Amino acid sequence: MRSVFSDKSRIKAWLKTEVALANAQAALHIIPIEAAESIAVAAKYENLNLEAMKAEFDKVGFPILPFVHQLTKACDTETARWVHYGATTQDILDTGTVLQMREGLAILENDLQGTIEALAELSQKHRNTVMAGRTFQQLAAPITFGYKSAIWLDELLRHKERLQQLKPRLMVGQCSGAVGTFATLGDKGILVQQKMMALLELEVPAISWHVARDTWAELVSWMAIVAASLGKIANEIGILMRSEIGELSEPFEIGRGASTTLPQKRNPIACEPIIANAHRMREMVGSQLSVMIQEHERGIGPMHLEWLVIPDAFVLLSGSLSHSRYILENLVVDTDRMKANLQLNGGLIMSEAVMMGLAPKIGKKKAHDLVYKAAATAQDSGISLKEALSEEEAISGLLNSDELDNLINPLNYVGSAGAMVDAVLEKLKMN
Repeated sequence: MRSVFSDKSRIKAWLKTEVALANAQAALHIIPIEAAESIAVAAKYENLNLEAMKAEFDKVGFPILPFVHQLTKACDTETARWVHYGATTQDILDTGTVLQMREGLAILENDLQGTIEALAELSQKHRNTVMAGRTFQQLAAPITFGYKSAIWLDELLRHKERLQQLKPRLMVGQCSGAVGTFATLGDKGILVQQKMMALLELEVPAISWHVARDTWAELVSWMAIVAASLGKIANEIGILMRSEIGELSEPFEIGRGASTTLPQKRNPIACEPIIANAHRMREMVGSQLSVMIQEHERGIGPMHLEWLVIPDAFVLLSGSLSHSRYILENLVVDTDRMKANLQLNGGLIMSEAVMMGLAPKIGKKKAHDLVYKAAATAQDSGISLKEALSEEEAISGLLNSDELDNLINPLNYVGSAGAMVDAVLEKLKMN
């Protein structure tokens, strides 16, 4: 991703944009065909004096004028007359950036799809792997790990759908002149833009968008919510890696996640940057939203802000997806520890199941009060939930030993978790 948004790639995108502009104008007889052909030959990264470009940029403050001067110098005198004909700086900057975005999104989509497939495999494999469900960081009621991972999967499937909906709005170039009216090209301006975008395989805007940055704000917002979802997953994995829980673990290799002082440590080393990136991406949304507020037909400062936000956003999300894909493709799932943790506190996690088993017999409120009392006894006396329930005559008179064993078995109290996992996996097949 750093390569996609490097100076070299940026300049190559500008060159590609200038060549498409020249070819479109030649096709409409605005400039000579020979000039367009010569521009295409000259428009090579190696033909530009980057040091001279940088020195001129430091004076001018915008990169396209120095870039055009270098491209002009690479052409013969006659061809030089037609370089950057009728265009303005932001036309080349914006269209070039969209070309970079397209390349960057291909990388993101690949890792997003890999992450989705890893989650699908986990959801299918652990559809019936029972574990403790937790609310407010306390044991609540049983779930399955496949159910947990399918929730993550469903979230990423929505992000994939959002991107497909966004791309037609995002993959749009422009080349309409200083204030966006095509005044330099007269009545042929719109035709030039149409042919130019066809050559670049981009969509054509209905109207110029020099100061309409909502689509790029939508992109950065999308990237931030993807990063937040990945941050949520990484945070969960990190918590479930805790020594006293130990249900999940990042893939381990010698030296990975090691501590400088604690020899036994296997830290959640890949989860950390994913979580940090999610927080950083949230700040970038605010910056890109600020870019939307511009004056007149060209704002003061917004372009410079976008030069900071867009590349960094792509790099950070690329890193988060890369780490997430690696973790989830190689995630260590300790099913024995999950099973053991269901019995923490003497199996109190099954209190709701017992309550709902009693409710049809005596009503939910009375059932709740009885089980609440038994649970309190179990906690205060350090005995199991089953023992406390058996000692409560109002309960033992309603449930025999087999019925009680059935109610406190976590396998019997995961509701429709499996069916919901199946529904998400079916969505993936249709996606």
